[in-house]
Amino acid sequence: MRTSFTEIQLADPRIRAADGIFRDCVHCGFCLPACPTYLLTGDELDGPRGRIWLIRDLLEAGAETAAAAPPPPDPSIVTHLDRCVGCLACMPACPSGVDYRSLIGIARDVVEERTRRGPWQRWLRAMLGRVLPNPRLFAILMGMVRPLAPLRHLLGGTLGAGLALAAGATVRTERVAPGTYPPEGPPRGRIAMITGCAQSVLAPEINGALIRVLNRAGIEAVVLGDAACCGALNEHLGQGAATRAHARKVIAQVLIQADGAGLDAVVQTASGCGTLMKAYGGLFAGDQEWEAPARRVADMVRDAGEFLDGLGLCYPPSAQARRIAWQAPCSLANGQGAAGFGGGLLRDAGFEVVEPAEGPVCCGSAGTYNLTQPKTASVLGADKARSLNGLAADAVASSNLGCMVQLAPRLEAPVVHVVELIDWAQGGPAPRVLGWSPHHE
Repeated sequence: MRTSFTEIQLADPRIRAADGIFRDCVHCGFCLPACPTYLLTGDELDGPRGRIWLIRDLLEAGAETAAAAPPPPDPSIVTHLDRCVGCLACMPACPSGVDYRSLIGIARDVVEERTRRGPWQRWLRAMLGRVLPNPRLFAILMGMVRPLAPLRHLLGGTLGAGLALAAGATVRTERVAPGTYPPEGPPRGRIAMITGCAQSVLAPEINGALIRVLNRAGIEAVVLGDAACCGALNEHLGQGAATRAHARKVIAQVLIQADGAGLDAVVQTASGCGTLMKAYGGLFAGDQEWEAPARRVADMVRDAGEFLDGLGLCYPPSAQARRIAWQAPCSLANGQGAAGFGGGLLRDAGFEVVEPAEGPVCCGSAGTYNLTQPKTASVLGADKARSLNGLAADAVASSNLGCMVQLAPRLEAPVVHVVELIDWAQGGPAPRVLGWSPHHE
């Protein structure tokens, strides 16, 4: 794709990075059948190829001089870019290797800088960007809205969708405390992990299960203290400054541990978070202070399933087989290329594993998408749940809390995190939503 950026525009590191990405695109259209929003609307501008054209138009419509402000984007550009779920299914489908992940991140950032949204959207996006990444504020908000959940059937749009999500979620009082969790037996390694923002409020048992599995395998786990959120939720909203602020905290905390006692990896239990963390280098491209540290940390990030797969985990004799549907999140499959590890771990643990025929198609959670684009998210969630329900499994396993919350009300079987099932198979507690007996009984 040809571009015509001025030297003034190319002084912006984001536009300079985008310029190189545009030149990789040959307009072949192989991305279109992979895009869930294009399949829903049939509109070229709701597919990756059309959005790449729109992003180029958005970025080229810059200022004539360094002192002039760029014009606000056409509302239709904002509409089509907002509809992108960010599932990244277009990336493995692209024969030219176009880095759409970085491109849509840049576009969201620029859109939020130049667009004056309506009062409701401005308030909603500001509230989500402030509250969701803050566990304390998020717990307070959940406590306020859950009593209103019965009203969800009377409300539409974002309010109805938000209350529906709150109805199926529970604020947990226990937390996985920051600190060091020593291994059982001879030490084999050392990893760091963040507590997570929404996950630490709604499902702290996920990190608890991972710590137990790691400790049994001889891995010391360090739960970082001053770095709850990786920044992914803010990135979905185009809030670049907040995204980088959260990322800097994570990077600084990780490097303190890495430069101290050393680290083998940074292990992440939410695949949406892991996808951003593996891209920290690009997030700070051109930043002389932070780019090198960001790339160093990004190279250490591993999804929980990806890291556990190499440990040779041990299991007691299987007392009972369970049929598990493995729901590989699109962030894990397309963003990290690590979809196969979860299913492999479950098979090694003695489970019968089944998977949807269509593969890791987006469920519509996509960070904050199920709140900012509730109609499309609902359609995608219903389609995904229908496919999983057809597998007649005892439980559905995932590796991303957002997917779990999105799918839970639509599924006939309970949904749990894959590390909870691995923990149970090793003799740990049964996931709370299952009610299964201890594995060894």
